[in-house]
Amino acid sequence: MIINKILGNIHDDPSLITPHTEKITLVDAALVKRIQRLQSDHNTEVGLRLPSGHPPLRDGDVLFIEGSNSIVIQAAPTDILKITPKDMKEMAFAAHSLGNRHLPAQFSEDALIVQFDSTVVDFLEHYQIAYVREAAVMPKPFRHAEHTH
Repeated sequence: MIINKILGNIHDDPSLITPHTEKITLVDAALVKRIQRLQSDHNTEVGLRLPSGHPPLRDGDVLFIEGSNSIVIQAAPTDILKITPKDMKEMAFAAHSLGNRHLPAQFSEDALIVQFDSTVVDFLEHYQIAYVREAAVMPKPFRHAEHTH
């Protein structure tokens, strides 16, 4: 079966939840690929061919519904560092320093979030910036932005 559009997301529209759900678990890097071959936890093979410019897949995206059956994307947890500086000056320093490494980052209300990297841990410990390492399903996949100098 070839999928060329997302039908919705179960987190946005719970009416898309069906009694029988097959899941396709994807790691962060696979969520940004618009063309790929996938396999559900029930061994259903799916070809994904989304149009150019399609946004990344998200946890809960529905690929297929027929009757009481569906196929849904499940994002695998990502190994992250949740950085919680003590004040705005420390946040600016951390964000600027990590930005110079061109690390993809995300922000929550109280934290700067990057994928785990041992050199980032060394940096944070050296400057005594608070952080926690955890596995989390991110709302958006980490993606390197193109840039020029």
